[in-house]
Amino acid sequence: MRILADEGVDRQIVERLREAGHTVWAVSETFPGISDNEVFEIASREKAILLTADRDFGRITWSVILIRLLGLTPARKAEMVCEAIRRHENDLPNVFAMISPGAIRLRQPQTGVG
Repeated sequence: MRILADEGVDRQIVERLREAGHTVWAVSETFPGISDNEVFEIASREKAILLTADRDFGRITWSVILIRLLGLTPARKAEMVCEAIRRHENDLPNVFAMISPGAIRLRQPQTGVG
């Protein structure tokens, strides 16, 4: 899977995903300080899932994984994120996902009627 890890994503998560065989670009390594719009543009251009802890990306309804794992160690967060991606890999390009302790929620994009 192709993943763009936003600047606030723990380094251990990025490393663990790479160990699992995913292609992961880390904003903190290659594009530090860029705007949210630029982050989203890169993810779109690279056809990558956006992995973030930034709730501002909640307005986007597809190909985003929001990490809400406050209070856990970086190592535990990395395990949980990796497991969630492994279990839902086929669905993630088409949903907004939120990973929280004990759960992953997947939300399908809304389609307009009219």
